[in-house]
Order: sequence, then structure tokens, then C-alpha cells
Amino acid sequence: TVYLHAAPMFHIADLLWFSAITLMAGTHVIIPMFTPEGTLAAIEQHRPDQVLLVPVMLQMVLQSDRLAQTDISSLRQIAYGASPITEAVLKDAFVKFPDVSFLQAFGQTELSPVATILPAEYHVLEGPKAGKLRSAGRATRVCEIRIVDDHNQEVARGDVGQIAVKGPITMLGYWNKPEVTAETIIDGWVMTGDAGYMDDDGFVFLVDRVKDMIVSGGENVYSAEVENALGQHPAVATSAVIGIPSDQWGESVHALVILHPDAQVTTEELQAHCHTLIAGYKCPRSIEYRTEPFPLSGANKVLKTELRKPFWQGKQRQIS
Repeated sequence: TVYLHAAPMFHIADLLWFSAITLMAGTHVIIPMFTPEGTLAAIEQHRPDQVLLVPVMLQMVLQSDRLAQTDISSLRQIAYGASPITEAVLKDAFVKFPDVSFLQAFGQTELSPVATILPAEYHVLEGPKAGKLRSAGRATRVCEIRIVDDHNQEVARGDVGQIAVKGPITMLGYWNKPEVTAETIIDGWVMTGDAGYMDDDGFVFLVDRVKDMIVSGGENVYSAEVENALGQHPAVATSAVIGIPSDQWGESVHALVILHPDAQVTTEELQAHCHTLIAGYKCPRSIEYRTEPFPLSGANKVLKTELRKPFWQGKQRQIS
């Protein structure tokens, strides 16, 4: 194996791959920082066969003008994780990386770090294993997963709740933070802070971070579902959905959208598009168009806390 370290090396996901590749006597290719052009140049020059990309990073590579001119024939697997991915991005990846298999891993540092895997055979659009593309996969062999309500009771299959994980992979606690540890580890189960549901086959579907859930008119709206709908419009390059103050609804669904270069679309057209895919109350009531990239954390996740700040300044209630 020749593995390309494109993801941040301070992140536990990269530490996992670094350890695994070393133990297998593989080869490490390290770039100083991620850029789509630099990553593609490293693929062509050093011929890695595996790489891990956060969904935002994968999308940036797919949208790079350099991709079509790059020899990517050495790649045989792209792993992704750290945040939900839209079907539109995955379908684009299938087209532009036709000879590459895809693998999704879901977890967090507190789980050291993997809890579920969606292997390559479920990254399909047709056949008996289709229909799982939006899932994060099933529990690994070393943990248990359940979906719980606000009282830590397991909910029915298909119902949304918080994802809880138990097993030898879980942390002992947060360093010198006993109160936070007690809130996070309940009866041996780590409360991940991620909202999702489990289907009858045991596949976990992520819908949002619990703290990012929008409550509009008493209904729960999960930003990932709205972003997935927006992402299926051909004019939309990427989007971020947040809740903003509303005197009528408490919170209103607001979408920040970046369009593809030279693409044009009206707000009414995007709203009508969303209405064909998701319930009306989930559709964006307002849409803001941006040209600059969204702010990202060091792990290349969209910082929705920063996107929300201008809307909630001066408000007694803060969503964070």
C-alpha cells in the first residue's frame, strides 16, 4: 500500500491510517497541507493507491480544473468521513473516479475513532445492495450501536435519535473534566452528539449534529437532509443550512449556497426543487448566495457556528 496523507495529521483519523499503514509496512506520502491541486499533483507524482478525504476536500478535488488532466490511475480506494456527504458529491465521484472503490467510516476521537463502516460493495446505485448510499454503514466488530431518545431509551428502527456507542473502543473520559465525562458516558454508552436513525438492516443514517438541528414551528429539521436536496440541483456546488431567528417560527431554515461557476438559478427555482424532494417545512425559507468558501475548521469541517453568529448576535437565545 502507498497511502497519501492529505487529511490533517493532527486528526485522529489520519493517526489511525498512519498506524495501520506503518504496521502493514506500507509507504507514506505526506504533503504539507491540503489543496486540491497539490493533492492531485501528489497522486500523479507519487502514485498512491489509497487516500482519505473529508467530504469537503473530496468535493474540492472533484471541482478542480486539474482533475481531468491528472493521471489518477494508481488510486484504488478513497475513504471518506468526518461529516455527512451528499449523494450528488458521491455520484460525481463515481463518474470522475470510475476505477476507484469508496469506503466511508463514521466515528469520533472518543471512539478511537471508528464506529461504523460502509464498505465498497454498498457504494452502488443499482442491485440488491443499493439504497444504502446515504448511510454511514453498520457497527464494526468491536462495538455496539443504538439510537436513543432524550431519556436514553432506545427508539424504534427508523426513528431519529442520538447515536450511542459502547465497547472497548470507547474512551475512559475527558481529561480533568468529570462533569462533561458524566454527561457524555452514560451506563457505558458514549453519547456521540450525532443525530441519526437505524434501518431494519442495522445501517446507521446520519442526519445532523444534535446541536445543528433546526426547530422550526415545532418541527425538527436536519440540515444534512436539506443540503442533500440542494446538492441535487445542477447549479449548486455546495451549501450549508442553518437556523436563523424567526418571530413566527422560532427558527427559520436558511440556506447559504455557492453555485458552480457561470451557473444561474433563482431562489424560487431552488425552493421548488427542494419541494420535490423533501417536506415543505424542511425547505429553505430564505437563500443567500455566496462566492467565498465557507469557513472550515482545522479538520476541514464547515464551521456552522461561525455562519450562525451574524444572525444570532444580540439575541438572548443562542444556537451553537
